[in-house]
Amino acid sequence: MDTLAQVAPDVTRPTFWQIGPAGELVFYYLAAVAIAIFLYGSYERVRSFAAGPADPIDRLDDLGRRVLEATRIVASNEKQFDRDWYGGLMHTLIFWGFLTLLVGTTILAIDMDIWTKALGQPSFFVGAFYVSFSFVMDALGFLFVVGVGMALYRRYWIRNGRLWGKHTGPEDDLFVWSLFLLGVGGFLQEGIRILGMGMPDYEVVSFVGWTVANSLAAAGVSEAGATAAYGPLWWSHAVIALLFVAAVPYAKPLHMLTSFANVVTRDEQAGTRLPGVPEDASPEEIGFTGLEDMSWKQRLDQDACTKCGRCSSVCPAAESGRPLDPRDVILDLKEYRHAVENGEADEMDIVSAQSESVIDSETMEACMTCMACMDACPVEIEHVPQFTEMNRRLTETGQMDENVQEAMMNVFQNGNSFGEPERKRPDWTDELDFEIPDAREESVEYLWYVGDYPSYDDRNKTVARALARIFEAADVSYGILYEDEKNDGNDVRRVGEEGLFEMLAEENIETLEAADFETLVTTDPHSFNTFRNEYEDFGWEDGDSVHHYTQVVEELIQGGKLPLDASDLDRTVTFHDPCHLGRYNDEFEAPRAVLDSTGVTVDEMPRNRADSFCCGGGGGGLWMDADEEIKPSEERIREALEDTRAGDDVEQFVVSCPMCMTMYEDGRKTGGYEDDIEVVDLAELVWEALEGEQAAAGEPVAAD
Repeated sequence: MDTLAQVAPDVTRPTFWQIGPAGELVFYYLAAVAIAIFLYGSYERVRSFAAGPADPIDRLDDLGRRVLEATRIVASNEKQFDRDWYGGLMHTLIFWGFLTLLVGTTILAIDMDIWTKALGQPSFFVGAFYVSFSFVMDALGFLFVVGVGMALYRRYWIRNGRLWGKHTGPEDDLFVWSLFLLGVGGFLQEGIRILGMGMPDYEVVSFVGWTVANSLAAAGVSEAGATAAYGPLWWSHAVIALLFVAAVPYAKPLHMLTSFANVVTRDEQAGTRLPGVPEDASPEEIGFTGLEDMSWKQRLDQDACTKCGRCSSVCPAAESGRPLDPRDVILDLKEYRHAVENGEADEMDIVSAQSESVIDSETMEACMTCMACMDACPVEIEHVPQFTEMNRRLTETGQMDENVQEAMMNVFQNGNSFGEPERKRPDWTDELDFEIPDAREESVEYLWYVGDYPSYDDRNKTVARALARIFEAADVSYGILYEDEKNDGNDVRRVGEEGLFEMLAEENIETLEAADFETLVTTDPHSFNTFRNEYEDFGWEDGDSVHHYTQVVEELIQGGKLPLDASDLDRTVTFHDPCHLGRYNDEFEAPRAVLDSTGVTVDEMPRNRADSFCCGGGGGGLWMDADEEIKPSEERIREALEDTRAGDDVEQFVVSCPMCMTMYEDGRKTGGYEDDIEVVDLAELVWEALEGEQAAAGEPVAAD
């Protein structure tokens, strides 16, 4: 093959070969119609978004950075690779192949319609540029076809379950088959053109088309036959392409536009901090009462959904048989909104347990607000904030689950979800052989917010006492708030009780501001999240001072205040990442560093770190009596015993969250695993290791 320097300067290919002037005019007319339909549909979509109220989160601040970051995320396909390398590779090939073909078509249009016809310049689509262009287009076009083939294989041969659902329909088939026909049809058209033009040597750079041409010739297709077939084939390819362009704003191809816009306008703290309710909102206006309450971003979320089912495949509620499929909720809202906008349906309640509604109340009650759906979504759909709006509506209309209502009443009357008197909150300290300082009366370095479960639940009281002994052993300045501590409100807010959450936040902030401390330490990741991310909206400016106890213990170990030599405990354990510490706040390493310091061998479960599987206690799940095929806690313990490398040699299931402790102790019993594995908190392991160090040194050892 000639080098680029030796390519004849006039080498090119006729774009409208065998089409003729009349055919060219018809094509331009059809193209104009397709573009007009595309622009009108795009306008209607934007108009639908604009009809929504302003979003409470600023989505367009620092727009340049947002666009650059979104471009990086979309171009790298990093979200597609997460949890699914096959899907990531498939989407990367389709994305870059399609983008290259689109850019190539645009370059050709610029040369034909602007550079040569409008400006009267000689074509640049010749010589070395042409052959280089042809090679790149064939290379990326081939990868595009491979990617589409992978998609067809997964959808129709393997029939991957997450790709099918109640909203799967003909448009999904048309979309993927249109891509296939565009890719394969383009190469067939190229091969027939090369054969019909007499197999010019320079066309060998179009290696896919060249191979197709040779294959057709070997099959007996003559040059004349190829020439005769080229026109009908060209028109079929052109019509499919123009129909695809026209359909973009009206069907599944829309996600090629809305997905990028959704990534650009994402809230990087979505779910970890929830927007509040407007101060002037009446009870009738709180939550999703109708379409008019869906902000433009929430509408964009709905239209950005690609139906990929990634959210559904990681949802613990869906896996346990609860009536929730995150994808269906988003698509149900989208379908309803479009039907009302198009005059095809009357308005109804968005969510209700008492009347016909778009979303059933039991669906929302099933959500554990673990944010796995949002973490898995490749287009950054913010499920949890929309789910919370529906929970707020249920709360305001008195349709909350009875068990959750009881817990909320307990919190309102007594400051804790157990309904116990506030004076009993510090009773867990009675069994300690030392007195914990009162942070209301003296300055401390670490103000320890103990939380409801470590204060009132018998199993979690042992964890609180272990952590207290750790602080004593480290000889640090710390204290608690005794009976002035109240529920932090994290899960109160996520079940929809916004008014109660605001009351708790204001009261807790008043208590915290009256104390003198440097670092706020929480036992519970749920408390850690809401103090760190949500109290700022109520005037508390010390969110950066909030630490989970695992972070503080790691600092104490590294600072030499806890004498552990990483050989104290000789056993195999696995660790469960709590949602509110890991997926919510990206803290994965501190608890593992603490674990390593105790000497245990950690065997990770397949679903770990950001991919961790929820215990089932979040979003009010701890207070509900859910109808489940298998509890999330049971499934997680099964995973620990069956899916880790060590299998049933795993001796302990380590947690660092009081809610997780409660759920897994229950799952261990109901799942029949009581004799197979022990559930322990990380603080208990650290104290056990310290006890061993103290005993070896002849020091007195505290007893529980």
